[in-house]
Amino acid sequence: MALRPFFESAVRCGVAPGIAAQWGRGDRSTIEVLGRATTEPFRAVAKETWFDLASLTKPLVTGVLTVLAFRDGELSPETPVGEVLRETSGGPIAEVTVSQLLTHTSGLPAWLPLYCLAKGRAEDVPKRLGEVALDYPPGTQVVYSCVGFITLGLMLSRLSDQGLDTLFAQQVLIPMSLNDDLGFCPDPSLRNLSGGAAEPRVETEAVQALGLDPSWIPATGCGLPDDGNARFLGGVAGNAGLFGTARGIFEIAQELLPSGGAILTPDEVEAATTSHTPGLQQARGYGWQLATSPGCSAGPALTDRAFGHNGFTGVSLWVDPVQRAIFVLLTNRNHPSQRQMDLHPFRRRFHALASQAL
Repeated sequence: MALRPFFESAVRCGVAPGIAAQWGRGDRSTIEVLGRATTEPFRAVAKETWFDLASLTKPLVTGVLTVLAFRDGELSPETPVGEVLRETSGGPIAEVTVSQLLTHTSGLPAWLPLYCLAKGRAEDVPKRLGEVALDYPPGTQVVYSCVGFITLGLMLSRLSDQGLDTLFAQQVLIPMSLNDDLGFCPDPSLRNLSGGAAEPRVETEAVQALGLDPSWIPATGCGLPDDGNARFLGGVAGNAGLFGTARGIFEIAQELLPSGGAILTPDEVEAATTSHTPGLQQARGYGWQLATSPGCSAGPALTDRAFGHNGFTGVSLWVDPVQRAIFVLLTNRNHPSQRQMDLHPFRRRFHALASQAL
């Protein structure tokens, strides 16, 4: 089965209104775009369409910037949170290390509505993080945590004395000439944006389940990330907020092949994409999930050395260093209302068909 009919079938079946995908090896790649970027008014997906990349922000922005901070000596894998975010001193999170944040072994909860805990004051988030109880002893379990990457993003921003968006632009986007394909807080008048959810239904239900006031949830809007914590932090957070094109994701993913690239050295790539969680539930690198993790979205078409990440908005990136292949799949599944379907079968089938095409 060719990729185009597969994507057309997915759109017809309601997987998402629109799809942009790119796959290939090095300079040889294929791009497919189809469907609706927005439903009302109708606007077709194009190669220039920017999607909300959601949790791809974790490995591509926060993970990469942390590895660069290791190189510069500003951080080490064993740096504790409290050494950088002094407001957390005395709290459980203060002794959590950067490595534990990167590998989701920090003990922090998977998710918290920080806008509720901070009562709408973004400047109070570091202090509120110091009051968060750990769910388990650090280093003993892998529990995917948005809170952990928000914390790491705040640490990077504090160390550089600038926003994570500015730091990412300076260290990655400008050197790689990717400003037209990736970034935070995109201007709807300048970028062809894919539509998002009109209402934060899933987040509202999660806030109510915690017995908190959903009126604190920041408003949604064009050019704003689906993630409420990222919106609360000005659209720029360590866990979410990045927007971009399939082409931009494909270009930055080439940095993660074994030979390294313009930004990362081969040794840094190896460190970032090797499992640091032996014997635990999932195999995790520095922000990346490895294909050996049970139940992940890689599928059997990718080798055991593959690594990748998904995003709640319906996006994913997987890199297979053995095949030297990259697989980018972007959808706007939450437009105009949030869908909670399991996209893993869809992603695995894409990897299988794209691998055959290669």
